[in-house]
Amino acid sequence: MNKTRKIVIVGLLVSLGLILHFVETMLPMTAIVPGAKLGLANIVSLLGIVFFGFSGGLQIVLLRIILGSLLAGTFMTINFYLSFSGGLLSFLVMYVAYRYASNKFSLIGVSVLGAFFHNTGQIIVAAYVISNSAIFYYLPFLTLLAIPTGIGVGLVSYFTADYLPKEISGGV
Repeated sequence: MNKTRKIVIVGLLVSLGLILHFVETMLPMTAIVPGAKLGLANIVSLLGIVFFGFSGGLQIVLLRIILGSLLAGTFMTINFYLSFSGGLLSFLVMYVAYRYASNKFSLIGVSVLGAFFHNTGQIIVAAYVISNSAIFYYLPFLTLLAIPTGIGVGLVSYFTADYLPKEISGGV
């Protein structure tokens, strides 16, 4: 894949991730579990890993988080740090699982791992910020929500990557 084509596809995925992020803020998930989200923007993180590996996937995740926080007005706030820590830990775990354990984890399993570790990264940072480890009691509730949302994100990612031209996705 030539460099210009890669830049265009990365830009499109970042844009799609931003759109999904803002659509997700309009969904009333916090009424079910406070602070919970569906993780729709994780679809593009997972596709970035499938299409471009570590460096391209990391670019997509970082650009999506930074641009999303700049557009939402939350850059360098606690929301930014929670999003950044969850997104980065989630990306790293999904990359390792996809790259080195793809015989044990399908794309759906990789997505569920990403959803769980996104919540874990956020809880770790929140515990540090508020200086109270009791917040870890909230993790099981987030995990119960991470499993079905991770499955949904994984399914969308799998079928999206499967239907894209093989020269972009490299096959799933």
